[in-house]
Amino acid sequence: MSHFILPAWPFAYGGPSGRGTIRTFPEDFIVEELLAFEPSGTGEHAFLQIRKTGENTDYVARQLARFADVRQRDIGFAGLKDRHAVTTQWFSVWLPGKADPDWAAFASASIEVLQATRHARKLQRGALSCNRFGLTVRDWQGDRDKAEAQLNALKVSGIPNYFGEQRFGHQGRNVEQALALFQGKKAGREQRSLYLSAARSFLFNQVLASRVEQRTWNRPLPGEICMLDQSHSRFKADALDRAIAGRVEAGEIHPTGVLWGRGDSEVTEAVAALEAEVIGRLPELAEGLQDSGVEIERRALRVNVPDLAWEFSDDRLQLRFSLPAGSYATALLREVIDWND
Repeated sequence: MSHFILPAWPFAYGGPSGRGTIRTFPEDFIVEELLAFEPSGTGEHAFLQIRKTGENTDYVARQLARFADVRQRDIGFAGLKDRHAVTTQWFSVWLPGKADPDWAAFASASIEVLQATRHARKLQRGALSCNRFGLTVRDWQGDRDKAEAQLNALKVSGIPNYFGEQRFGHQGRNVEQALALFQGKKAGREQRSLYLSAARSFLFNQVLASRVEQRTWNRPLPGEICMLDQSHSRFKADALDRAIAGRVEAGEIHPTGVLWGRGDSEVTEAVAALEAEVIGRLPELAEGLQDSGVEIERRALRVNVPDLAWEFSDDRLQLRFSLPAGSYATALLREVIDWND
């Protein structure tokens, strides 16, 4: 499986109704991170809300460690944010028994410290309630009526919760590296984690793609594990009665797909058969993940976007919406727009 090629995963709403350009300027892709909790104001960890332009999260974390004279592992953040954007996100800096440095002096042409406070614990990955997006598509052209219909459908019915292509690296390089890892290639801890995540995400997208093709990504099948909206809580839908179907249709709960690894996938019947068939097509990835000790998990196949809003003006399309941690803005964009980046 050298020269790994990402497939064109199927669309849920008929494919893009127009095309355009995103990220012409960083200001065309605005992301604001909302924490899942309120920092307490006291504790050993400084919490910084930082707005950055054209910088990635790891770079800012390294600069923070250098500025505060702490170890890299003493820096925390809730999620990785795109470099080619204007992003507002939180970082934590462990400063036990130390006063805050002058955070204003950390600012640069591309980095602004919006606020600083304290908290008792380090900021952990995924500790977000959601990310808010403001996107501008320039040079948009296409079928506006069809786009409006698709956007309305997305707002009402949600989107397939695909991992975005950035998860897999340029031309699927991270999946290639995962395969090399499984064949004995060495990698550092962070790179290893990145490659394993890419492999799991690829298998999940394959499972989701199969259910999009079957039009079951947004309705339960026999043997389903359902997940509550905006939560990782899940339960076995032993009986697909009218109540379960109604809750899925209302967006209160979602069908799930496997994040492959060691352990029991929990599903049975039709879902188990479908996932086994899809995973079985890629034994190198599946067996490599199991041998690497990754534990099996599940992820919602659908994500809701009830606050989706849009505006057409001349040759531009502007979009505003929120997504929970772990979901990708490009998963929404791809349903409506074929874009240049």
